[in-house]
Amino acid sequence: PVVQTDITMKVLAFLALLGAAVAVPEEDNKVVGGYECPRHSVPYQVSLNAGYHFCGGSLISSQWVVSAAHCYKSRVQVRLGEHDITVNEGTEQWIDSNKLIKHPHYNSYNLDNDIMLIKLSRPATLNSYVQTVALPSRCPVADENCMVSGWGNMAANGNNFPDRLQCLRQPIIDDRICRNAYPHLFTENMVCSGFMHGGASSCQGDSGGPLVCGGQLQGVVSWGYECAMKGHPSVYARVCRYTSWIRNIMSSN
Repeated sequence: PVVQTDITMKVLAFLALLGAAVAVPEEDNKVVGGYECPRHSVPYQVSLNAGYHFCGGSLISSQWVVSAAHCYKSRVQVRLGEHDITVNEGTEQWIDSNKLIKHPHYNSYNLDNDIMLIKLSRPATLNSYVQTVALPSRCPVADENCMVSGWGNMAANGNNFPDRLQCLRQPIIDDRICRNAYPHLFTENMVCSGFMHGGASSCQGDSGGPLVCGGQLQGVVSWGYECAMKGHPSVYARVCRYTSWIRNIMSSN
């Protein structure tokens, strides 16, 4: 697997010696096997930009974005209202970050608690192109239909990064199946979604982006073992375990 973000080469080499599946951030994950989203049909999707798109995120209030902790950089620009990230379409709002707050128990080795909040330097203007997504009122259930979106790699092998937002509908995978796919790596703070037969998944460049089920943000794109690989579905931070943490951070900042 390609090394991304802060998992060190030594740890990866050690895991490879053990023959273990390696938790690789879906950092610049892209959606493999998906389709171009209808323009502005995912108005809560944001692009995190550091001179280039590097991760996704989800707008949960006019001033707060949820992303993955492994997407942390000291300063980011949050780009809202985007569809084609290479063209100025007149719908965009580019807002600098004011604070980036990683989960206090984020573990960069196994990507446990891979969630982060970003406070915008000013509130976004909510309109038909920029909208919030609801935090979950319950946890996801197996086989529930969801949607993941992002500008991540579209190629399972090689690089094919799209300019336009990609979408993929996929089900939640039963926790027991996911635990068997990733022994010693899967935790109760993670949820799997995708297809056990492979062929479609989030991928590098999608990291931090939304997995939305029934109008609620149930997952944050976190990691996987390669992309769209048979028997290895994508793993997401389980947002329902963090709703009180999220609300506490928002109210105290």
